[in-house]
Amino acid sequence: MSIGRVRVLVIDDSAFNRRAIVKMLESLPNVEVIGYACDGEEGLRKVIDLKPDLVTLDLQMPRMDGFTLLRIVMQNQPTPIIVVSSVSGDENVFKALELGAVEFVSKPTARVSPTLMDIREELIEKVREVTGANLKNVLARSSSQPSVRSRKTQSVAPSRRKAPPSDFPVVAIGASTGGPPALQTIFSAIQTEVPAAFAVAQHMPPNFTKAFADRLNRFSALSIKEAQEGDVLRPGDVLIAPGGTNLEFVEKGGRLVAELAEPKPHHRYVPSIDTLFSSLAPLCRERLLGVVLTGMGNDGARGAVTVKECRGSVLAESEESSIVFGMPKETIAAVEVDNVVPLSQMCREILQFCKIVN
Repeated sequence: MSIGRVRVLVIDDSAFNRRAIVKMLESLPNVEVIGYACDGEEGLRKVIDLKPDLVTLDLQMPRMDGFTLLRIVMQNQPTPIIVVSSVSGDENVFKALELGAVEFVSKPTARVSPTLMDIREELIEKVREVTGANLKNVLARSSSQPSVRSRKTQSVAPSRRKAPPSDFPVVAIGASTGGPPALQTIFSAIQTEVPAAFAVAQHMPPNFTKAFADRLNRFSALSIKEAQEGDVLRPGDVLIAPGGTNLEFVEKGGRLVAELAEPKPHHRYVPSIDTLFSSLAPLCRERLLGVVLTGMGNDGARGAVTVKECRGSVLAESEESSIVFGMPKETIAAVEVDNVVPLSQMCREILQFCKIVN
């Protein structure tokens, strides 16, 4: 990544979308749009010739689609890429992240529309995040993702016993930039029943988390779904906070019950990791493990303090594997974490915690 000005290439088959994205990007003082392309073949040539610091990429294009371009670029000239895709292509977005895209921004509509300008603030925020990404780790993750084929086994479904919150360990995980592939790495490694429950806050916009949860569910022995109001968290379950909404838990009748809440004005990142951690900490105490994965900013740090005050445990992803080390770094600075480990060891650490406290 260049120091100072960030040189960006815009690839989109819609002339209107290209102009709109260029206008958004050029509103940033440190961004220079060095070119644009209207299809994947032209985009690939310009990536090679211009060597941009950052690329924004549409997925559905003539001549060469975004997926093919992603594969070639990440194998031959690794470059940070932000996917700018319509909401209707949510499953495609996760495929693109597996191929090495660092972030994504959802278009308000698949049609050409002035509402595209509504993504300005989100796109600018993502550009700021991606300029600090560790490309070496992006490549490492994209090359180690499980195949698209389902890994669900035919084993007996996890236990659905009605137990009080103190009966089983709970693992709360927070992630942002680089989080979707990281979470898939962790959950796809769990191929047997685990006597623990999981809750996840992944910074993500609305309309994407259900598809994300469904995708994760295909790779793991755990039961993974997007959280709904009133869901009971039980061993073997993973509840994913809905995009754009905070996930909290309360105790009702000795059970952990999910509540969905609108973000507070001070919640810069949503779903809020701080909110998730802080709601579970007093309910689960020493049986709670908070895990802070890759991401920009400090979400999770304040929640980790609450977890430790309630005698819970905290893990942070190491700089060695983080796409963006911001959130783990802030958590490590805020509290004495129990361990700092690379992603490749995170699942093992989680399972060791579940075994120790169960």
